[in-house]
Amino acid sequence: MNGGEGRGARRAPLAMSADEFRAAAHRLVDLLADELARIPGRPVTHDERPSSVREALDLDRALPRQGTDAAELLARVTPALFEHSLFNAHPRFFGYITAPPAPIGILGDFLASALNPNVGSWRLSPAASEVEAQTVRWIAELIGASPASGGLLVSGGNMANFVGFFAARAARAPWDVRAQGTGRRPLRVYASRETHTWIQKAADLSGLGTDAIRWVPTGADLRMDLAALTAVLARDRAAGDIPFLVVGTAGSVSTGAIDPLRELAQLCHDEQLWFHVDGAYGGFAAAAVDAPPDLRALASADSVAVDPHKWLYAPLEAGCALVRDPDDLRRAFSYHPPYYHFDEHVTNYVDYGPQNSRGFRALKVWLALQHAGADGYRRMISDDISLSRTLADAVAADESLELVTQSLSITTFRFIPPDLGARRGERAVAEYLNQLNEALLDDLQRSGRAFVSNAVIGDRYVLRACIVNFHTGHDDVLALPGIVTAAGASIDGALRPAALRREQAT
Repeated sequence: MNGGEGRGARRAPLAMSADEFRAAAHRLVDLLADELARIPGRPVTHDERPSSVREALDLDRALPRQGTDAAELLARVTPALFEHSLFNAHPRFFGYITAPPAPIGILGDFLASALNPNVGSWRLSPAASEVEAQTVRWIAELIGASPASGGLLVSGGNMANFVGFFAARAARAPWDVRAQGTGRRPLRVYASRETHTWIQKAADLSGLGTDAIRWVPTGADLRMDLAALTAVLARDRAAGDIPFLVVGTAGSVSTGAIDPLRELAQLCHDEQLWFHVDGAYGGFAAAAVDAPPDLRALASADSVAVDPHKWLYAPLEAGCALVRDPDDLRRAFSYHPPYYHFDEHVTNYVDYGPQNSRGFRALKVWLALQHAGADGYRRMISDDISLSRTLADAVAADESLELVTQSLSITTFRFIPPDLGARRGERAVAEYLNQLNEALLDDLQRSGRAFVSNAVIGDRYVLRACIVNFHTGHDDVLALPGIVTAAGASIDGALRPAALRREQAT
């Protein structure tokens, strides 16, 4: 807003008076409240071509020479954006692990943008830096991580896991890896095949290379095989390589599988390895009263990645990296001595992660933690898990659906025409069922009736429904099997090969 009204005061094209800002902001809030209220009655998304979206938003025009009134611009753009977006706040959005934005988080982002602190330096962001520190402590408390943990807010799971990876590299390499690089002897990292692809990016960007990753097999339950891990560690040590990091997954992206974290923590302690837990999805489930026992091992991890924009329902972006010893972050990222102000230690977040300029991500999370409270979050997370189990029961009761897995708040299943159920083991039928379910997924995502994603489990292409959505209720969950079977039957009627029809007839 314009700061001066006297002679010579500057009137910049982007400036707004207090009254102009107030009027535009109030109008925007009214528009948003109306649009958000309409989401449950809309399709989850629309089946549109990129060109139609560009046309609707007039995105092929040249940069305008003259400006537009702010209130008019917001009034025009807001409904257009809602008309041409996918709504992860829709109660029947079951795709991926993206939560709806909590209203307090939407307002928190608004307030954070008004303050606009650079939370890389304490001097530039005293309130924001201290709020972030408390947010990190509260997150650690909520999930039962080490109470001494430090950390910082980052963009999401990839960056939170990167921070843990780089902290491990600096802490466990037996030379100054930051100064001398990674070429002395091979450094090795261990993860299961269910680990998210962030680990390839981290190995690549850290200079180790993706060949440094040892992919440990999983059992039928998709959890890391401890015996296989022990064997590959021994082989690498015998070859002169240096194991330094084991990654445990607390809720895999595909199925919600949780590695044997307690046993992994003990093994890493015995082997003097850094134990990192990727809890970007499932870490917050540790807060639930009936949390899987393995999640209690988060307190034993050297570092943990969690995503508040998943199970804390914060607006994107909001990830969090927790490290048992905060000084390990300085050893991994800082090029400055510790800073003290008025005889108090000051946290400059530039020394704790890869970013210099950092936005006030913590505010929306800090406000939401106070708005809901720990008990409120425990209830919401438990409700999501319970709804997923309800979905699994409904799937299991439908003769046209096969339940494949259920863990945390993820249920995987597939459509099998009843007349092919007894033949699912035949090669031609198995191949067709994969093709059928892939076509079914495309139809569901385009239709807007419900939005699911997919996973590949063994050799089966399956549908995947994930619930991290406080808008989703029992009616939404119980509607999904019927939506899937109706669409599946229609697609099967058009897609089934003639050869399979003849075989069935005979």
